[in-house]
Amino acid sequence: MDSWLPLPDVAEAMGVPITRVRQLVREGSLLARRQDDGVLRIPADFIHGDVVTKGLPGTLTLLADAGYTPDEAIDWLMREDPSLPGTPLQALRDNRGREVKRRAQALGF
Repeated sequence: MDSWLPLPDVAEAMGVPITRVRQLVREGSLLARRQDDGVLRIPADFIHGDVVTKGLPGTLTLLADAGYTPDEAIDWLMREDPSLPGTPLQALRDNRGREVKRRAQALGF
């Protein structure tokens, strides 16, 4: 889960124009982080096949509502959680989104 993709690679993987990927980032359906080389990148596991990982946009909304910054949300999604097990992002990819969303909602309280 340490793999990060620059926006043009995300667009290619999804089969959409880069403007669509930028729009997804702007609207918060995807989060990106500027790396040390100055390039804006998205965690590779945010993409599943040619679509955004199921449940990710809703989870990102819940995290934003809980006051998480984009960087904090990325870190939370990629942090190991022994009670899941694995990371919240991996749980989303494994179709265990209900538990991830429940935890994200609880962060707001």
